Amino acid sequence: MGRKADHFYYENFVEAAGYSCQAADYLVECLKNYDYSGITRMLETMHGFEHNADIKKHEMSSTLAKAFVTPLDREDLAELSQNIDEVADKIEEILQRFYVSQVKRVLPEAILMAEKIADCCRMMVEMLGELENFRKSDKLRSMIIQLNQAEEDCDAFYLDATVKIREQCGNDVLEIMAWKEIYDYMEDCADACEHVADSVETVVMKNT
Repeated sequence: MGRKADHFYYENFVEAAGYSCQAADYLVECLKNYDYSGITRMLETMHGFEHNADIKKHEMSSTLAKAFVTPLDREDLAELSQNIDEVADKIEEILQRFYVSQVKRVLPEAILMAEKIADCCRMMVEMLGELENFRKSDKLRSMIIQLNQAEEDCDAFYLDATVKIREQCGNDVLEIMAWKEIYDYMEDCADACEHVADSVETVVMKNT
């Protein structure tokens, strides 16, 4: 019974991260087929993924509030849940910037950056799927490192994409500012994925 109850926590993490994956894949789809006239519909669909991730975070919070014994430190479970939820929030915020800044076209680097974020999300799900076996896993450590390296790759790509904005947008100051902000939000999203990896690493170090 105890093992079954413990499984809830790990399953919740994977399911919550799965919604971030869906959100990231949808972001890629939106940017590849971008049409500003449909931005409201895109935001509604995207919010559905973010809302589902929120539900998983609330389920975790409710369970932690009632649980007498937890498989890991209660604060670590809560922090990891919060960090996972943050990824879905950040992805939604990226699309919201297109709406707020009334962006009418998509730069090619944005699609590539979105694909990199989607890759980070898939790595995150795989890593969390291995967390339940962290005491005997031979793969978890390498998964953490792989996700950290993917975030570093996003950082480097972010710098290159940001440098290109002026030559792509010419003298349109508003468009330059809009794209700088969008890339900032994308970079924040990659950072959010790394924060999940850092939380997992902390859990492993404290419990092995």
